[in-house]
Amino acid sequence: MQKYAIALGMFDGVHIGHKAVLSGAVNSPYQSVAVTFETIPFKKGGTIMTAEAKKEKLLSFGIDEVLFLEFDKVCNLSPEEFLDYLSNKYNVAKICCGFNYRFGKEAAGDTKFLKTWCQSKGIEFFECPEVVFRGQTVSSTRIKELLLDADINTANILLEEEFSFKSIVQKGDARGRTWGFPTLNQRYPENLAEVKRGVYQTIVTIGGKNYNAVTNIGVRPTYETPFVAAESFVLGYDGNCYGEAVTTKLIKYLREEKKFDNRQELIEAIKNDAEYVSKNSRV
Repeated sequence: MQKYAIALGMFDGVHIGHKAVLSGAVNSPYQSVAVTFETIPFKKGGTIMTAEAKKEKLLSFGIDEVLFLEFDKVCNLSPEEFLDYLSNKYNVAKICCGFNYRFGKEAAGDTKFLKTWCQSKGIEFFECPEVVFRGQTVSSTRIKELLLDADINTANILLEEEFSFKSIVQKGDARGRTWGFPTLNQRYPENLAEVKRGVYQTIVTIGGKNYNAVTNIGVRPTYETPFVAAESFVLGYDGNCYGEAVTTKLIKYLREEKKFDNRQELIEAIKNDAEYVSKNSRV
C-alpha cells in the first residue's frame, strides 16, 4: 500500500521557510502531499499568491499532490479529530510541519501534541526549526510587511522569485497612447497582499514573452480611479492584449505616487522612469 509524507501549513508564498518544511516530505521515500487551505476567512492582509499559483509552485518544488482543505469543514475539529481525518484519508508514514504550527479548533493543537500523536501511531515526525534571514524569522507576515515597506528586493529573496500578480488587461482611457506612452491597464487583485503604492520597475509577460516595464500601482492621483489599478508602460511593446490575463512581476520600487500639476510634468516623470528601466534591463 502506498505510504504518504504529509506537509502541513498555509504555505502562502511558498517562501524559503515553507520550503524547509516541504523538503521533509519531498526528500522522503514516500508520496508527498501538501495539506493546506486556499484561504482562511479571518486572515487579514490578503494572500501573497493565489491558490492556483500556490499549487503550481508546490508541485514545481517536488510535492506530488496538493490537498486544499475546506476551512468550514475542518475548523471545528479537535486536534485529534483533524489528525484522524488525515490518517483515514492517507496511509500516513510521516508528518512535517513548522516549529510554530497550530491546528484544530481554536488552534488547540501544537507541535508537542502532534509529536506525541505521531509517536503513538508509529508515524515519523519532522518539525522544521525557525528559518532566519538577516536576524528575523522568515514568515508570510514578514513578507507582507516588506511589500508594504516597498522592500521588494528582500521580499523576492525570501520568495526565491519575483512577487507577482496576474490580472486581465482592461481598456483604459487611451490618454497615454496620445502622449507617446501607451499603457497596459489592470486591476490589482483585491485579495492579494497589499504593496506600497507607487511606481515600480517591473517585468510584464505577454503571450509568453517578457518585457521591461514601468508600472504605477495605486489610484493614479493625477487622473483618479475608484480602485487600485496597475498601469504599465511596457517598453518595446505596441500590441493589443485587451482581455488577456497578463503577469506583472515587481522588481524595484522607484518612487511614490505623486499628483502632478500638469500633463507635461507627468510625461517627463514617465520618460525618466522608462530611461532608468531601459538602462537597468532585467529581460
